[in-house]
Amino acid sequence: MDLNLRFRAGKIDGDGADGLDTFVISGAYDEQKLECAWQKIYPTRRPVAYEGYREGKGIWGRWKLPTTQGGFHIWPLTEGGPPDLRRLEEEEPVEQVINEPLIAVPVTPGVGN
Repeated sequence: MDLNLRFRAGKIDGDGADGLDTFVISGAYDEQKLECAWQKIYPTRRPVAYEGYREGKGIWGRWKLPTTQGGFHIWPLTEGGPPDLRRLEEEEPVEQVINEPLIAVPVTPGVGN
């Protein structure tokens, strides 16, 4: 997925494209809590809801549709690619990573990406 996000005055907007279609992003973030939520809105498909937390150089969280959900991680293009999740799991249990405050998109293959 290619994604452009803009964070201004508590609002998130943007656009992008994935293997399904193009989309726009509309949502909000909280600088104090490092939380964010938005919708990925396709022109001809059901919107996908996202909730995440800023952590390090990206946003981790969950995407949801009425009948399915999954996890996501978005990171800046300048960082190259996704982190080595196997190394992260060895260093710290996943439950602790998920429960830590995090900010910024899906890497789980399938619906919603």
